Amino acid sequence: MTQGAIEALRADRSVLLDLCSEMSDQDFKAESGCEGWSAQDVVAHMGALFWLVVDPSVLPDASALPTERAQDVYVEERRSWASAKVVEDYESVSSEAIERLAGLEGQDFELPLGDLGTYPATLLPNAYSFDHYTHIREDLFLPRGPLTGDRPPSDEKRLTPAIEWIAAALPQQNAAQISKLGGALDIVVTGPSARTIRVGEGETVARIESESPSFIRWVTGRTSWDDAGVRTTGDESALTAARSLHVF
Repeated sequence: MTQGAIEALRADRSVLLDLCSEMSDQDFKAESGCEGWSAQDVVAHMGALFWLVVDPSVLPDASALPTERAQDVYVEERRSWASAKVVEDYESVSSEAIERLAGLEGQDFELPLGDLGTYPATLLPNAYSFDHYTHIREDLFLPRGPLTGDRPPSDEKRLTPAIEWIAAALPQQNAAQISKLGGALDIVVTGPSARTIRVGEGETVARIESESPSFIRWVTGRTSWDDAGVRTTGDESALTAARSLHVF
């Protein structure tokens, strides 16, 4: 898992730095697809996440907070920075952090990540690859973000580590919703990185089919099932519970 995620992460790091070199001050200050965050805030968030790998002491202490609220705290501290400083910080810390993440290859221990769940250490690079994939494409580009033009590739190289993270995170981050399914749910992902992700236990009571980029959009709350072209069959009560599945 680690090596493929590192390759995807390095590729999206390069994409982000290229985008930042072309963004205007207006682009940086524009509203992103993350509610309450500018495009600059999104870049600041990704830099702060890398500091958690390199040296968490440079960040405000948010250890007692839920993950998503902690990200707000990190971003709020950096909001007064000039865009050039945000990009410089990201470029520097990401280089070191990715090397450290690559060092997790072959490690055999579990890593508790608070309300995100507990995962094999080798899956941590997937979390970073997932975060980059989603923020760059869904929060910086139209229709949710300010950037125009073609989005970066959503190919198997980038999609595979992101979907591997989602598959591991779904049952841990959605225990309450899964308990309401009344059986197992099959999520059939088509296109690049195709697979079937089963959540719940027992007999399959419902099925969801979605193309891989659209799957990431709806499971992260960036779009609805209808807009994502999701196809469903099976028990309606199970599908109602499944609509609230969410991964971060």
